[in-house]
Amino acid sequence: MFALAPRSIRVATAARRFATKSGTWMEGPKAFETDLVHAAVEPEQKSGAILTPLFLSTTFVQDSVETYLQKGFSYSRTNNPTTSALEAKLAQLENGAGACAFGTGMAATTSAISATMKAGDHCVITDCSYGGTNRSCREFFTPMGMEFTFCDFRDIDNIRKAVKPNTKLIFSETPANPVLSLCDIEEISKVAKEIGAYHVVDSTFATPVICRPLDHGADMVIQSLTKYYEGHNIMTGGAVISKDKELADKVKWVQNVHGNIMNPFAAFMILQTSKTMGLRVKQQSATAMKIAQFLESHPKVTKVVYPGLASHPQKELADKYHRNGLHGGMLWFDIVGGSEAGTRLMNSIQRPWSLCENLGATESIITACAVMTHANMLKEDRLKVGITDGFIRVSCGIEDTDDLIKALGIALEQC
Repeated sequence: MFALAPRSIRVATAARRFATKSGTWMEGPKAFETDLVHAAVEPEQKSGAILTPLFLSTTFVQDSVETYLQKGFSYSRTNNPTTSALEAKLAQLENGAGACAFGTGMAATTSAISATMKAGDHCVITDCSYGGTNRSCREFFTPMGMEFTFCDFRDIDNIRKAVKPNTKLIFSETPANPVLSLCDIEEISKVAKEIGAYHVVDSTFATPVICRPLDHGADMVIQSLTKYYEGHNIMTGGAVISKDKELADKVKWVQNVHGNIMNPFAAFMILQTSKTMGLRVKQQSATAMKIAQFLESHPKVTKVVYPGLASHPQKELADKYHRNGLHGGMLWFDIVGGSEAGTRLMNSIQRPWSLCENLGATESIITACAVMTHANMLKEDRLKVGITDGFIRVSCGIEDTDDLIKALGIALEQC
């Protein structure tokens, strides 16, 4: 026999039990997987629609001059209810104070730089990043009087040596596109704080499912929403999520001036596709590991790089920052015969693989980085970081893993 709790406790417990109401949230924190579905999304008040409505409206009627912006919206170049809902979701998922959603990942990147630098300022940036990031710094911002030093971010001392009195920004990317080198976010953030600079991290390859840089001292995180957030090869998009409101407001100002806010239809789509990002990233990570292991044992493969492999030179750093044993869906490899053989493999690979740009989608993709994603890098810079003409970048989708391995095996036999 169990002793009954005092009547006052039983009455209070019963009151709480019957005071709950359908449509209200239970008390306490929620798991990340729940936030992926529900963060910043509430049923529409008038109809009860479970999805955030798509507001295809350029302008919003005001009740009076005196109450201008009382409802929060005036013109969709500045704010749109659907896009604002996505921005609120992004801020919550990345643990930021605010987020700005843009039409592309590059719009997000250039806006992050524009919000933190001006003529005469200096940035220390990783020597291996997305090709468009590299080009924008060299060919767009440098002629405006900004200065950029590219260096190997695997060694913190390289960053310290590159710092100048006018350094205002440190720009890292981890895992780096496409070579999958990693950065120590916490240590780099310490350097940035020591000199009074901002630290921005492009975390597109990781996604918040695997790593949230703002949790490790970074000031801003960039996401190419085109990739894992959208994940279905439908929409383009980008985002900058800031740790504090002051910085978020700076990025928002740049967004408004540049007029590069994400359109509401794209925002509506990404609000839906991002719900399954956790499921997709787990499957893509599992597939990438099996494919990496297959390639590592294949006699025609000379090198495989994947953060989940014990052979990855920064495996300890991967385990430090990548949660739940997940290391993403990206890998790369070289084969016997060098660049010519690598090109032959990419020209002969069969479906379900697709030879194209993009990554992080449901479809598995092989990319010739030298002529596609990183063609706009200076050739000597590209070769310096290891992106040869036959460099084979792999983005694992959600197809059957054995089918993907079979197709790779057929292509390898022809090289």
